Amino acid sequence: MQNQAIGIFDSGIGGTSIWKEIVDLLPNENTIYLADSKYAPYGRRSKSEIIDLSIKNTNTLLERNCKIIVVACNTATTNAIQILRDTYPVPFIGIEPAIKPAAIHTQTKSVGILATKGTLSSELFTKTSDLYAQNIKVTEVIGSGLVELIEENKIHSEEMKSLLQSYLAPMLKNDIDYLVLGCSHYSYLVPILQNLLPKKITIIDSGEAVARQTRAMLSKHQILNQNKKSGTHQLYTNGNPIVLKNILKDLKREYTIDCLHF
Repeated sequence: MQNQAIGIFDSGIGGTSIWKEIVDLLPNENTIYLADSKYAPYGRRSKSEIIDLSIKNTNTLLERNCKIIVVACNTATTNAIQILRDTYPVPFIGIEPAIKPAAIHTQTKSVGILATKGTLSSELFTKTSDLYAQNIKVTEVIGSGLVELIEENKIHSEEMKSLLQSYLAPMLKNDIDYLVLGCSHYSYLVPILQNLLPKKITIIDSGEAVARQTRAMLSKHQILNQNKKSGTHQLYTNGNPIVLKNILKDLKREYTIDCLHF
């Protein structure tokens, strides 16, 4: 079982930001990544749809003998991960907006959260926010259209810049000093956000923390890969493979990309 792959899925290519962190931290592990671009973004879908898609992705990964599954999607985590944990015997790692560190470290007592509708409206997000941000002003903004532009390889478009400026405006008005990214796709927007935001604002992304949690869970279950050679990495998409190739074009690591109907 130690040699079996880490399974990772997201509603498209955004979760590759998590996948890269995992591969960097655990270079000997094998990975299988599912880009469910056909149904992206999950954030505008109903809870029942999100659960069904998460089950479909989990079954696809388990058919390929994955030993652990990383739900590299905030919306899927906040809406479906408990059901996945109750249904399947393998360990699951989730990702949700990092409200806690922002609330702890903010000096202005004002933080911004950029996320999908599906994440911000979820019960898990509400509980987390209520727990850690009681005395903090939280400006929540739904990033409508951002995932679609990323999936269309339009990260550096004027349309993207214009949308981000409009979403950041109410946060800047409320004097935030932390911006929490609540969607794995948004990790690819960090360079643009850094140009649009004052330097005093810290951007929080969850990728590295998810990788550390994955390592901890593998260790806990004694299923860390003990091989000394580099792992193999297979990425599947049910969308346009060119978009997935473009987002990874600067990655100096061997991997394969294939189309898969799932």
